[in-house]
Amino acid sequence: MEILERDAGVGGILYLDCFSGLSGDMILSALLDLGVPLEVVESAVSSLPIDGYRIRVENETRRSVRVTRFFVDVDEKKQPHRHFSGIREMIEQAKLEPGIADLAIDIFRNIAVAEARVHGSTIEQVHFHEVGAVDSIVDIVGIAAALNYLGAALICAPVPLGKGFVETQHGTLPVPAPATMFILKGVPVEGTEVEAELTTPTGAAIVKTAAREFGPIPKMIPQHVGFGAGARSHEKRSGILRAILGLPVSDEDDEPRCWVIEANMDDITGEIAASAMEGLFEKGALDAWIETIQMKKGRPALKMSVLCNREDLESLGAQLMRETTTIGLRYHAVGRMEMSRSVHRVDTPWGSVRVKVARGPGGSLNAAPEFEDCKRAALEHRIPLKRVMAEVAGIAQQLLDTERGGEKC
Repeated sequence: MEILERDAGVGGILYLDCFSGLSGDMILSALLDLGVPLEVVESAVSSLPIDGYRIRVENETRRSVRVTRFFVDVDEKKQPHRHFSGIREMIEQAKLEPGIADLAIDIFRNIAVAEARVHGSTIEQVHFHEVGAVDSIVDIVGIAAALNYLGAALICAPVPLGKGFVETQHGTLPVPAPATMFILKGVPVEGTEVEAELTTPTGAAIVKTAAREFGPIPKMIPQHVGFGAGARSHEKRSGILRAILGLPVSDEDDEPRCWVIEANMDDITGEIAASAMEGLFEKGALDAWIETIQMKKGRPALKMSVLCNREDLESLGAQLMRETTTIGLRYHAVGRMEMSRSVHRVDTPWGSVRVKVARGPGGSLNAAPEFEDCKRAALEHRIPLKRVMAEVAGIAQQLLDTERGGEKC
């Protein structure tokens, strides 16, 4: 199974094709099948002060589609009912990245606002039943961690709703549940003939909070696809959620997304130039490079170039002028075609080594050994680095041949 790198979705689109509904476990299952490492979820939820549960991931075939399922096995002992304030405090005190903690709290806040409206309470006083259980907390924090890891703009299809009735701790309630409908205010929805709860309050709150917009699949180049399954499957709705990660396609008259900044300098040392380039990468440069040139009066000089997104043009230009000897810049728009990347672990005579596989438009494929892994193996086994690189390059080529043959790596 392919593993996506951190920030693999930056600048891209993550589309949730929720033709069978939405729930926390469906969303997390789809993101894991897409390529988010399970360790990302485990690291986030393990920082929470809760116990009495175990998480696991399994694969199954549903309607002839191989899917991933995420499970939270909860111990038999009764878990306490939790208030929003308690859950918020729990997340704030955990060692989570700010982006993860903020998103998870905002999701719970949307649920609390809806529950308070339904029960005539306040968001601080309302206590969660099903949503406050350990499995829902794990789902929400795990999804926040997975979305933060990818960094893509989330877009969701119109949310399908079932009909009929559902049994809750408050008794029999109509489907969609009252809290679900309050959460989905302002969100495009569609009714179905399925007599079941297709979209849960948790699923509704996640997309209401995290999605940038709702609608059909946007113009994009799909790069990765994942299928996640929930606990329920219905005759007309399989209980499968499809997640699609891809690159946006802009119209020709859109403003270019990438720009190049350049500066010629005949009075800069190599040390200062190298230090300045490191600082540009730290500030968000997509790429940076130095060329030797000849300027007026035959003076040898350096040209420093920076590739960046439009929104970083001014800040990186200022960084370049601040850290170098230049007194002026030039910049111009450029087109950019980027291959998506995933990392695979392969077995070699010297242990496990990572191989980076890149996919581009039109089925183009590249694969390369991870240099640091090869270097470590060569040092540990006291063999030439070039031997390890050649061996892993051959395995990488086999990965490409397998994928070109239609099999999944």
